[in-house]
Amino acid sequence: MKLEIRPIARNKQTGKELTFLDAIELVRRFCDQRNWRQFHKPKDLAIGVVTEGAELLDLFRFKNEPEVQSLLDNKHTREMVADEMADVQFFLLRMSEVTGIDLVDALRRKIRKNRSKYPVKRARGSNLKYNHR
Repeated sequence: MKLEIRPIARNKQTGKELTFLDAIELVRRFCDQRNWRQFHKPKDLAIGVVTEGAELLDLFRFKNEPEVQSLLDNKHTREMVADEMADVQFFLLRMSEVTGIDLVDALRRKIRKNRSKYPVKRARGSNLKYNHR
C-alpha cells in the first residue's frame, strides 16, 4: 500500500491542515490541562515510547504474514494497531516538546548519517545492519 503525502490531519471545523507543530501543540495542551508535566521527564517519556512500542509489537507477535494481513484488514484490530501507533507518536511528540529536540531536523540528520552507513549499492535488497556486511 502506498501512502499519499498529506497533512497529518484536518481540523473538522475549519478545514485547516494540522501540521507537525500543531500536533506537538495538541499533545502539549492535552498534557497541560491534566497537569502532567510533572510526570513527563525525558526518562519517563522514553519509557513511555518503549512501553507503547511493546504494546504495538504485541499485536503482531507470533503472527505469520497472512495473520498480519488479516489483522490489518479487520476494522477492529486495525484500529487497535492505529491506537498503539498513536500512543508511540504521542510520547515522541511530547518528548520532542519537553526536550526541545526538533524531530523533523533530527530525522533529516539521521537520514544523512544512514546514507553513508547504507549506500544504495551495498544496502539495496539487504536487511543486514551496516556493521554485519
